[in-house]
Amino acid sequence: MKRWFYSLGVLQVFGALLIVILVMSASNLVIHRNSISDIYEKMVDHNNLSVKYMIQTFDDHFRAINNLIYTIHSLPYDNLIDNDGSIDMSRVYALQQQVESLMSSHDVVEDVIVFYDNVPVAITSTGTSSLEHLFEQKYRHPHYDAHYWLKFLRSKHDMKVFPAEDFTVLTGSTQEYRTKKLLVVTDSNRMALSNKNVVVLVDVDKLLRQVNRASLIPGSSLVVMDQNRQVLLGTGANWDLVEVINTFKGSVKDETSVTREDYEYHVYQSDFNGFIYIDRVPYQFQNLDSVTKANRSIILTSIASAILLSLLLSVYLHRPVRSILRLLGGGNSKGNDFRKIYSGIVKLQTENQEFRNQQQFLENELRRVVFLRAIEEAPYSEELWRELEKFKQDFLPHRYFVMGALLLERSSPVREMLPAETQSAILQRELRNARPDAIVVHVRGLRFLTLFPVREPGERPKLLRQVREAVSAMEQGVLDGWRIRGCVGKLRNAEFEQFPEAYEEVRESMYNRPVNVEEAVLDAAEPADQRGMHLPLDQLEKLSNCLLGGKMEEAGAIIRDIMRRNAGNHVGLRQMEHVARTLFYHMFRLAEASGMDGEALADLERRIHRTLEKDGDFDLTEEMLVEAAACIGAKVRVAKPDKLNPAFISQYIELHYMEDLYLDHMAEVFNTTPKYFSSYFKKTFGVTFVDYLSKVRLAHARELLRNTTLTVAEVGERVGYLNASTFATTFKKYYGISPSDFRKQELGA
Repeated sequence: MKRWFYSLGVLQVFGALLIVILVMSASNLVIHRNSISDIYEKMVDHNNLSVKYMIQTFDDHFRAINNLIYTIHSLPYDNLIDNDGSIDMSRVYALQQQVESLMSSHDVVEDVIVFYDNVPVAITSTGTSSLEHLFEQKYRHPHYDAHYWLKFLRSKHDMKVFPAEDFTVLTGSTQEYRTKKLLVVTDSNRMALSNKNVVVLVDVDKLLRQVNRASLIPGSSLVVMDQNRQVLLGTGANWDLVEVINTFKGSVKDETSVTREDYEYHVYQSDFNGFIYIDRVPYQFQNLDSVTKANRSIILTSIASAILLSLLLSVYLHRPVRSILRLLGGGNSKGNDFRKIYSGIVKLQTENQEFRNQQQFLENELRRVVFLRAIEEAPYSEELWRELEKFKQDFLPHRYFVMGALLLERSSPVREMLPAETQSAILQRELRNARPDAIVVHVRGLRFLTLFPVREPGERPKLLRQVREAVSAMEQGVLDGWRIRGCVGKLRNAEFEQFPEAYEEVRESMYNRPVNVEEAVLDAAEPADQRGMHLPLDQLEKLSNCLLGGKMEEAGAIIRDIMRRNAGNHVGLRQMEHVARTLFYHMFRLAEASGMDGEALADLERRIHRTLEKDGDFDLTEEMLVEAAACIGAKVRVAKPDKLNPAFISQYIELHYMEDLYLDHMAEVFNTTPKYFSSYFKKTFGVTFVDYLSKVRLAHARELLRNTTLTVAEVGERVGYLNASTFATTFKKYYGISPSDFRKQELGA
């Protein structure tokens, strides 16, 4: 009986081991087939959406460049030649300032070049030069030299984007040459809007960083071609584009696809400029076949080995069979053998959980991409409609919805910076305590959008109160050390077509939000109380003089006064950004003219931009400007010019035009003789020093006559004329009209 029982126990152990083997093999097979395949399919779908988002980003940048060219053509100054045939440097300076201001809002633009057919001066964002100097010294290329551009731009041509090429670029104050890949965009002269010729140089590396290539499947790439199928640039390694186009049999049209060897090729065409985009995606994961075969071999080997081992181990493992069963059910085990089995099972469970987490991540990322496309694209494509329908129950479960926006700011030092996904999850979790169906979507940086489905029209006031209470609780709880600013938009019908308008509403509300408002969450339906920006010219001039004179405390006080007066005027974030940028670039030009190190200037500029665009913090922006003033002021004081510098000369005149600037004084400042300085000035600027100084003074006088109530004598004294008669005579000489008549004419207009 005992022997029979013993034999039965051995059979039970053997049978249990076989069951375990079958369960583990089946689990591995299911994980292999479902997880890897599903992940690949999800990644392909996500890749397609990411490509379309990249194409939209390319279109946005090309549209912005087109608008930049059009805006430059719309500027005045179609003629830079005075009646006496000389170049009017005041117009050149004014045009250069406006080109510099326009270019500052385009991150991917390397430089903008404006020139006229009859003027030997090329105007850029950093100053003036000749076209020959620009393309033979600053932007070198073996083929695209100054002769080529003059010949091309003077011929009849349409707007053209040249393929990305490596240029040797002269950069920095150290005058070092570096290789940069640039796109050259030229305007059209078939229907010329002005006498200007405009050339825009685009930094390809910056452009590619803007399109977020990290979201693509590893091994995929995107090629951009113009309407004539000329390759402009690509995001990956080179591939045989000619063979691919031949594979399409000449029919390279929008939304067409083809499979060739190990890749799929998808063609898209831009609705904006007709450019063609070809996306190459790996047909399957690299080494997927080898991984599959290896996994199958492992499974088969494991089964065979386990059966053999079961025959040997079942003799003495029948006693701990209950322990094994308890282990599979979650019990504890003893002995090295069982500890290894337990570790294998735990590892299998962990890998399975990782696969599920990855699938969930891809699902959330797909939902986010669909949402971001829905708020920016209208009308929607058929593919986007299909994706929106999949998430309709998540986004629009009720008859109405309200969209909002949230911005996080550090109000005090925090222990650690949380990832955007974690912050988004925290915001959504806390908001759902008040609104169970709230949705939070991360946009970029510390900016988030919220979506609140609403059942009845009268719920919006209650919703606004609930959001404010939830935000206040987060600032005092889970997000202690952070300040949350936001807004809540209008109530809208539950239709996806309402998304772009709702997004524009909350976006404008956040940009126009007064910087000193105490309420955390504003009602976007209520207009903001804004009284205009405070940016007086005399304060800017005083700031420059303080920096040159080393009066750092007074310069900081001027900056704080301007910023806080704007805050007192309920100026919005967008207007405050303009004020901060104007203050910074006013100091920036002074630093450039003094020969300050280019890397230090670039670092200051990056920090200011990062503070304005990412953080949006008014107090931090103010302190950054004061810090920049101290840094620039310290450098300017020690940067005494030891030789003549056109940029420093023009900057010095601009800052001191109201003083008694005679030739002897200027020669002393620049360590030369009056005769040599006069000759150098006439040769460099094309006019005499007296004429140039008069035009600068009179330009400021016109602004004072137009915008202030000062008397004519006071205006003349303000711009440097101690004698009112001399001021009136000089004004009439240059403008053909007396100051009094000019003011009457302007006020009458």
